[in-house]
Amino acid sequence: MGPIQPIAEQLDENIRLLQNIFTMTPDLVIRTFESTFVEGPVALVYLSGLVDKSSINNNMLRPLLNPGEHTSTSIFDLLSVGAVSTVYDFGAVEEEILQGSSVLFVEGRTEALVAETHGWPQRAVEDPQLEASLKGAHQGFVETDIQNIALIRRYIPNRELKIKQFRIGARGRGKISVMYMDDIINPDVLKELEDRIKMIDIDAVINTGELEELIEDNPWSPFPQFVLTERPDSVASHLLQGRIAVIVDRSPSVLVGPTTFASFFQNVDDYSTRWPVATFIRLLRYLAFLVATFLPATYIALVSFNYEVIPIDLILSVGESRERVPFPPMLEAMLMELTLEMLREAGVRLPAPIGQTVGIVGGIVIGNAVVQAGVVSNIMVIVVAFTAIASFIIPNYDMASALRLLRFVMMGLAAMFGVVGIIIGLMTLIGHLISLESLGVPYGSPLAPTRFSDWKDLFVRLPLWNMKNRPLSARARQTKRQGDNRPQGDGQ
Repeated sequence: MGPIQPIAEQLDENIRLLQNIFTMTPDLVIRTFESTFVEGPVALVYLSGLVDKSSINNNMLRPLLNPGEHTSTSIFDLLSVGAVSTVYDFGAVEEEILQGSSVLFVEGRTEALVAETHGWPQRAVEDPQLEASLKGAHQGFVETDIQNIALIRRYIPNRELKIKQFRIGARGRGKISVMYMDDIINPDVLKELEDRIKMIDIDAVINTGELEELIEDNPWSPFPQFVLTERPDSVASHLLQGRIAVIVDRSPSVLVGPTTFASFFQNVDDYSTRWPVATFIRLLRYLAFLVATFLPATYIALVSFNYEVIPIDLILSVGESRERVPFPPMLEAMLMELTLEMLREAGVRLPAPIGQTVGIVGGIVIGNAVVQAGVVSNIMVIVVAFTAIASFIIPNYDMASALRLLRFVMMGLAAMFGVVGIIIGLMTLIGHLISLESLGVPYGSPLAPTRFSDWKDLFVRLPLWNMKNRPLSARARQTKRQGDNRPQGDGQ
């Protein structure tokens, strides 16, 4: 990249430089015309697919071509688009044009006017695909950061809601917005996140998943260290707890941090359901975590090594089921688990009607066929099916994916060492979770380190009026979340 070229006074020279910069760019529009409002010709430059042409016609071309209708004395006032700024070199001009702005060059001026006329194709706000809600709002994020910020602002119309924006990427400079509550957020946590974002040196950040991998504390861990959500109400709830949201332009999901292991078992529906029911569902999720991680491994360990702990009636049933199966339990389990993973991926990637067909064919036809052929046992089919259902209960997709990998590790340990291997795997898992951090916050909090005040929203979800403080794991500067919201019926 050569030295930055300043804008010349001659319009022809500016157009020539633009044509040198944007070679082989058929969607670049350079419209030159005369306006009685200014002396000499002017040129309007933009990329046709990234702008709102009705805004250009009504708010820029019409006032410039018919300035007699207006009483303005400044060209800034004449242009009636949302925002107009000034740039002085072609580095800024290039970036603004590529971001969807329109740039106006005037003969005899060494600056250019930049008008916000963004208007790229975008979809409407729809129901989130990965985070279905029963009682919550049915609005999900889209691929435009301005709309995503507006969706969050609808929940927190407060002046303390602040946004810092960064431009990241050497070839595709994308906009990254850091959103937080200024009077709640811990400044050390905020600075840590900003420093990590500023240090990114990459061609382009395409989506939030890439950004997460670049800024997380431990990139070698299978566990997610930021909550990735598609729901603005979920982001608003996290912001009010003292966390930070990171919005990546062009991505329909938002990163939230710092987070803990328990955060991935909470759902926004928990707080719109009566607390005993919400507690029951949350305990069910933790049970599903144990089942999805350890059930196939436990089956392998008990059948291969520790069959003496199985009741005699049950072991006879298992033996009868495995009578015709020629493979050891480990190979049998791997075969079924890998088949399930392939069916899951096929169902996700294919169009919805075909994906459902693949699920039916895989689940019913292949399941029955392999049992009748004596490839796997009935018991193994039941174990794998129960494990699959348990993994679907985990509300966060990234956490559920991590458990899918962990399950294979546990199966390998169980095949080598039996129950002892599972215990070794469990202790290693606990140690790993305790050692993890998210933006410097312990991942195992509030269990390790123990913070009893946060247990009100851990395994159980106590009534909202009982949770008066923000979670300590968020390291919020202002801990009080609410006052006494428990009226006794007589106004007391």
